[in-house]
Amino acid sequence: MFTVNKKLHYLLLMFFFTVISGVNAQSSSDYRLGAGDKIRITVFGQQDLSIESILNDKGTIDYPFLGQVQAAGKTAAEFQNLIHVGLKGDYLINPTVSVSIIEYRPFFIDGEVEKPGAYPFQPGLTISKASALAGGYTERASLSKIFIIRSNDPQQKSVNVDSNALLQPGDIVTVKQSYF
Repeated sequence: MFTVNKKLHYLLLMFFFTVISGVNAQSSSDYRLGAGDKIRITVFGQQDLSIESILNDKGTIDYPFLGQVQAAGKTAAEFQNLIHVGLKGDYLINPTVSVSIIEYRPFFIDGEVEKPGAYPFQPGLTISKASALAGGYTERASLSKIFIIRSNDPQQKSVNVDSNALLQPGDIVTVKQSYF
């Protein structure tokens, strides 16, 4: 039998795990599609309408029956609904559509890292992890002079961040040189 303290402890743990799983689900559902993302659209029972595609520079894909469809700026769920509505009625009675991200657009890292360049984005990626993918920092790297340009920033403003900052697909990271 549980005592009152054990019940309370159990309830608090259950609440904590519920909140944590809700936070993770929220963050992944907030992701906005953009040029360079590779997506899979599956229409169950309709092989010819199930495709994989990379969003072009305008953030669109060419989809059967619907033509050019704008995906950039939408979440996977919003885009899924757009395809569902487009197919419903004229083409299918009640299509079951699923949209998933196969591959995120890359992020870019330059400056004082061993192998600057473009790397595949992974959810949960920090500046520190990104630098490890790029072969690590050089001897001259300044860990206090790391700048990021967010892909979703219309002003493309360079912001000083620390090595624990989370990256987003399309971000540009620059590690500056230390003078001492």
